Amino acid sequence: MSTGFGPKGYWDQRFASAGFVYGEQPNDFLNEHASGLKAGQALCLAEGEGRNAVFLAELGHQVCAQDISPVGLRKAEELAHRRGVSINTLCCDLAAFHPEPASVDLIAAIWMHVEPDLRARVFQHAIETLRPGGHLLIEAYSPKQLGFSSGGPTRRELLIDAAELKHELAALKPLILQEVEREIAEGSAHQGPSAVVQFFGRKP
Repeated sequence: MSTGFGPKGYWDQRFASAGFVYGEQPNDFLNEHASGLKAGQALCLAEGEGRNAVFLAELGHQVCAQDISPVGLRKAEELAHRRGVSINTLCCDLAAFHPEPASVDLIAAIWMHVEPDLRARVFQHAIETLRPGGHLLIEAYSPKQLGFSSGGPTRRELLIDAAELKHELAALKPLILQEVEREIAEGSAHQGPSAVVQFFGRKP
């Protein structure tokens, strides 16, 4: 069983529908800030059905998409084929994922909601995995999302605030670290006003 938002079976079932639960277009925050980066090695954590990985591949990155659900990753590969790009997929639990140090230029973690102790370990691995000058980009629901019904976990422990991110990512230079409320339209699962935390940082 995963220690995240849901166990493997939950995500397999969620991704089993014909459509894309979170849509086929990239996350807005990723779209805005990744487009200006030099293409390199990219890693998408908890990537699900692949929309963000495919977007990065379209920008010229060599992308690895990690997720616990083989159902989601099959859809990611299908989306990449349909868009005319190639991505690598890796099916494993984040708790067992230990990428090679200093091997990646960009890591994206979009809606990666896991238990706090695992999140801290994943972020530590992410910091180690980045090459000097590499970037980490995160968008997640903040605790204020409990007051909305537009998506995300319903347990406070799985939500993230800016102070927690600042502490856990202290080794990176934050270019953006903020909590905002914004309108989200991502497939059927994320729709409406939402409270999020956003981080975009660089490894010295």
